[in-house]
Amino acid sequence: MHSVNIFCHEFVVAVSFVACIVGLLLLWDSKQQTQKNELEETEEILLRMSFSYWLVYCVAFGVEKVMLPSWEPMLMTLKITTALSYFLTFSCILSLPLNRFAVHQVED
Repeated sequence: MHSVNIFCHEFVVAVSFVACIVGLLLLWDSKQQTQKNELEETEEILLRMSFSYWLVYCVAFGVEKVMLPSWEPMLMTLKITTALSYFLTFSCILSLPLNRFAVHQVED
């Protein structure tokens, strides 16, 4: 039963890896459009950062699963990288609504 959860998590990480690439491509395509105001620019940057950090998490998680157990220092570095990228993704996602709220407070 425990192995089913591991494969499920690995599958979700693999799907989110592809979704991050698609998200970054969509944001890159929207970059060439018209002039944006500061709020839209900030939101786009935060979204790009979220996708990029999550992409780093997915890559580090995948390499960590493939890594040989004899490479202990490298394995510890990958664990630290996954933890940092996870928290950076969370902070960017949390910053999106907070930024919008702060801009509305200034306008009022």
